[in-house]
Amino acid sequence: MRNSWLKWFILWEVLLVAVSSAHAEERCFGQDVAFLAKHVKTVVLGADAEGPRVAVVPAYQGRVMTSTATGDAGTSYGWINDGPIASGQAVPQINVYGGEERFWLGPEGGQFSIFFKAGAKFDFAEWQTPAVIDTEPFAIVSQTAGQVAFRHEAELVNYSETKFSMRIERTVELLSTEQAEQALGVSLDGVQAVAYQSRNRLTNVGQQDWNKQTGLLSIWMLGMYKHGPETTVVIPFHPGDEATRGPVVNDQYFGKVPADRLVTGDGVLFFSGDGQYRSKIGLSPRRAKPLCGSYDAKRNVLTIVTYNQPGPEVVDYVNSMWEHQEQPYAGDVVNAYNDGPATPGAKPLGPFYELETSSPALALTAGQSQEHTQTTYHFEGSSEALDRVAQKLLTVSLAQIEGALQ
Repeated sequence: MRNSWLKWFILWEVLLVAVSSAHAEERCFGQDVAFLAKHVKTVVLGADAEGPRVAVVPAYQGRVMTSTATGDAGTSYGWINDGPIASGQAVPQINVYGGEERFWLGPEGGQFSIFFKAGAKFDFAEWQTPAVIDTEPFAIVSQTAGQVAFRHEAELVNYSETKFSMRIERTVELLSTEQAEQALGVSLDGVQAVAYQSRNRLTNVGQQDWNKQTGLLSIWMLGMYKHGPETTVVIPFHPGDEATRGPVVNDQYFGKVPADRLVTGDGVLFFSGDGQYRSKIGLSPRRAKPLCGSYDAKRNVLTIVTYNQPGPEVVDYVNSMWEHQEQPYAGDVVNAYNDGPATPGAKPLGPFYELETSSPALALTAGQSQEHTQTTYHFEGSSEALDRVAQKLLTVSLAQIEGALQ
C-alpha cells in the first residue's frame, strides 16, 4: 500500500512540474487535470491512475473536459482552451473553455432561437450564448468514484419572447470495458478503451405547456476534440431516395463545404476534422443513425459517439439555421463541425473539431421530463484491432477512412 501511494505521489509531482513546460507539446491526461485543477474544481472519475479516467468540471455545466483510456500518463482526448480557463474572467457572447462533451440547449437560430433576443439580426454581433449553458455552474448532488450527478434550475426567453422554466439534471458515469462491449456488440480484445455515458434530463417546471406554436427546446450535446491533418469524421447514414428521405447531408450552415472536405459514399460520409476550414454538416432524422465517429490516424485514436435515437416516427427536431425559418422543426439530429478562420486571416476559435447529437424538439407539458443519453468511446490499439472495431461500428475500414478525403 505504501509503495503504491509513493508511486502515485512521485508520478503526480512529475506531472505538475511538466505542466509548465508542456505548451510546445500536447499534455497527457494527468497534466491536463493538473492544469484544470489549478484554476477550477475538477472531478476525476476512475480510481485507477493507469486505467480509464474522465475529468469533469461542475462550474462548466458538468462538462467532460477530457478523458483517457490509459491513465494519467496516457493520451488526453478532449480539446482544452487554456487561455479562458487560466484567466478566470468571463467574456461576452461565449466562453470557449473546450471540453469533449458539454450540455447545451437548442435552437441556436430562427424565430424560436434562445441565442438571439427578440428583433435581433441573425449575425454574430448579436449572437449570445445563454448563461445557463455558458457561465452558470451546475451543483453536484451525488458523487462516487465512477459517477457524478448534477442539478440546475433556470429560465430562458426565446426570440419569440416565450419563457421556459426548467430543471436540468445531468449524470456522467464511467463505464467498464464489459459494459462498452455489451452496448456496442463488439469485442475489445487488444484494444485500450475509455467509455462514459451522460444522461441529460430536462423538466418543464413552469405552469405552461411548451408547444410548437411558440417554440420548443432541445437537449444538445457537443464535443470538442483535438484536430489534426489526418483526422476524419465518419458518419453512417440511411441510404435511399431523396424524394423519400430528403438530402443525405445539410452542408449549408457556413456555406457549402468543398468537395475535397466532404465525401458521401455508400451509406457513410467522410468529413475533414483538420481544424483548417470553418464548416459544419448535419443529418436529418430520416438519414441519421444512432452513432457517429472519427479516426485520428496521427494519434491512433478511434472515437465513437452513440445516443438514444427515438423511433423513425419522431421527425420534429429544432432548426438552428441563422435565419427566419419556414420549417422551424426540420432540424438535424447529428452534426459535425470543423473549426477554422471565420474570415480570411482571422484567428479560429480553437482550432478543434466537434461531434454533436440532439434530442427531438421537446413539447413538454407542465411537470413533464425527457432525457437525452449520449455515450462516448475512445479506442487505442494496433491497426488490426482498431480496424476490426471500425468495420463493425462504422462499416468501413481504417484504410477507407484514411483514403476518403485524399
